[in-house]
Amino acid sequence: MSQIERETMDVDVVIVGAGPAGLSAAIRLKQLGGDELNVVVLEKGSEVGAHILSGAVLDPCGLDALIPDWKAKGAPLNTPVTDDRFLLLGENGDVKIPNFPMPPLMNNHGNYIVSMGNVCRWMAEQAEALGVEIFPGMSCSELVYGENDEVVGVVAGEFGKNPDGTPGDGYEPGMELRGKYVLLAEGVRGSLSKVAINKYGLAEGREPQKYGLGMKEIWEIDPAKHKEGTVTHTMGWPLGDNAGGGSFIYHAENNQIFIGFVVHLNYQNPYLRPYQEFQRLKHHPAVAELLEGGKRVAYGARAITEGGWQSMPKLTFPGGALLGCSAGMVNVPRIKGNHNAMLSGKAAAEAVFAAIGEGRQGDEVTAYEEDVRTGPIAADLKPVRNVKPLWSKYGLMGGLALGGVDMWFSTLFGGTLMGTLGHGKSDAEATRRARHYKPIDYPKPDGKLSFDRLTNVSFANTNHEENQPCHLKLKDPEIPIAWTLPKYAEPAQRYCPAGVYEVVADDDGSNPRFVINFQNCVHCKTCDIKDPAQNINWTTPQGGDGPNYPNM
Repeated sequence: MSQIERETMDVDVVIVGAGPAGLSAAIRLKQLGGDELNVVVLEKGSEVGAHILSGAVLDPCGLDALIPDWKAKGAPLNTPVTDDRFLLLGENGDVKIPNFPMPPLMNNHGNYIVSMGNVCRWMAEQAEALGVEIFPGMSCSELVYGENDEVVGVVAGEFGKNPDGTPGDGYEPGMELRGKYVLLAEGVRGSLSKVAINKYGLAEGREPQKYGLGMKEIWEIDPAKHKEGTVTHTMGWPLGDNAGGGSFIYHAENNQIFIGFVVHLNYQNPYLRPYQEFQRLKHHPAVAELLEGGKRVAYGARAITEGGWQSMPKLTFPGGALLGCSAGMVNVPRIKGNHNAMLSGKAAAEAVFAAIGEGRQGDEVTAYEEDVRTGPIAADLKPVRNVKPLWSKYGLMGGLALGGVDMWFSTLFGGTLMGTLGHGKSDAEATRRARHYKPIDYPKPDGKLSFDRLTNVSFANTNHEENQPCHLKLKDPEIPIAWTLPKYAEPAQRYCPAGVYEVVADDDGSNPRFVINFQNCVHCKTCDIKDPAQNINWTTPQGGDGPNYPNM
């Protein structure tokens, strides 16, 4: 525990993260406990929704369970899916994959194209109306432990450190928010969740977590080309055999489309540039025709948990629990996790409320784990658990065929043909040495359909106070140049979708240096995941810093 003296605030439940999981937990706790229960939500973004990025086609089952009258209360689910398309892209053409061979779980009928940022803003309004206290701009930098090594709270709101980590002139030490239980709903690769997973061995006996990098742009397009409610997913080009992944194109309201690209981070070639693959996609004839004459209005990037059922860690620890994507609850073939995040928040809230009612605190709320492992989240994740490992092992076509057969068998008979397959290596370990590959020559962006990274990052509205410690911490500052550069051609300068990392040298190529432009960071966490040496540790910057997404 830190030796800095801080003020303490005691509440019943502390929730870290105002995403769909954290807000669902807060809403459910107040539905159950009313004014007798003090619930605080801490959010590192400048406002609720500022750090929320998702595709997103939302399965409303989570909202149905949490707020059954969400339509009457004005939830921003305004665009029902009307048309579902799957395309296999070649370099110059495409083949439509018919819908009828696909398992029913892949059907988007009854789902909605949404801005999850706006859904979370609406959920925050519902939470505050119930009496939840939400504090945006409050980064949580440490867990606070009790006498028995249980989690009893978090340190939040520390501001004003100098770049070297010492207190500056206007230093504010923040405060300790203490609760009977602490719920971590930080999203993918949360900084405090990592600490809890490691400290309490929550990932022991599980498969390594797997990830994808999702990049997204919002475009305003020609109204004549806009088909509100249309959902398109593509696979194949431009990735080919280089990596798994694909794109999504969602026709939202107001003549806008959400276009995004997901690259599975278990790719081997260290010269691959996920961001440039996304930009190449937009020059495919089927995509370029849609975008021409339009304009991009927003950009962002975020890692996605893809390990599924077999990678989900133990969810509870003394004094708290992991919610939503902090644990990894994305259904990979459906490309959906927000509904499970909401269901996990609701389940955690019910378990915590019961525990507090029994006079308990600081212990493990095992009823939450049981709910997730046997309830609707399990029913969603277990049937698709082999899709990701099959894709990783057999590639696009083989993985699609075998994954489809396995999902159909599970749909019809309630089990799988293959048991539960493993993932093997972590995404960092999957990266191969640079000597096995040649650098990839990517086309230059044209400034109309495709853009360089720094130009696009300006559309994420990201900002970090420069006079603070770099939140991207190197465990060993020598490793990037001494080890990662000669062995892997230092892939951080290529996998980062925001241009944070550079290798610079003198004019003659000598004296290479590793530069971290942390001001550009959009909090995607890819570096923390993909670095071959696992030398980069993403920690939270001071509150309010980072992207400010309007409608992501």
